[in-house]
Amino acid sequence: MKKSVYSLVLSDDVVEAIDRLAYSKGTSRSAMINGILAEAVSYTTPEKRMNDIFGAIEAFMGSTGFQIQPQPSDAMLSIRSALKYKYKPVIRYGLELYRSFDKTMGQLRVSFRTQSENLKADLTEFLELWAELENKYIMKFFPEGISYTIEDGRFTRTFRLPEAIEHRSNDEIAKAISEYIKMFDEILKIYFGNIENRRLAAKLSVDRYYEYLENGIVII
Repeated sequence: MKKSVYSLVLSDDVVEAIDRLAYSKGTSRSAMINGILAEAVSYTTPEKRMNDIFGAIEAFMGSTGFQIQPQPSDAMLSIRSALKYKYKPVIRYGLELYRSFDKTMGQLRVSFRTQSENLKADLTEFLELWAELENKYIMKFFPEGISYTIEDGRFTRTFRLPEAIEHRSNDEIAKAISEYIKMFDEILKIYFGNIENRRLAAKLSVDRYYEYLENGIVII
């Protein structure tokens, strides 16, 4: 959304009130005024859309064993989950939404707090299996492809809606993202819960992934 500089004559008392409100919200005076005016004329700003989606994700995931972290910025949300494994790593899901939903709506970054090279190798093995599953089962819905990065036990993936269902509400987008993270988290834990038998771990992961698709999860 293009922004320009405008000259406005405002009451000092109003500006002071705006500044107090902006400070309490952790934002700037300009952003606060922009949001107030947008709401007054029933216009949804990118910031409002992102906040609505993040709020809905917190509602969807807040009671499911995930820990929602304070937002590092208006465009990011951080979620944590614990993996039962001998190194006791913490899984971090960093969700970034873009101001424009032109081609992609955002990206998910999955990282693990660990220094173990063995664990990083196991994680990379799982992530490669995950990318293989998505390429096999859902890539057909995305002619322009899905961008992946797998490096040193870290995973980054773009989010987009298939063209047939691209006009979704904020709540529907939030639910789709939440279900994806929950699906990823559950299957990751299935894999590591059976990692002593890698063939079984892979089979159980594939079976559960396919069950999610069969049950009609929204593909993003």
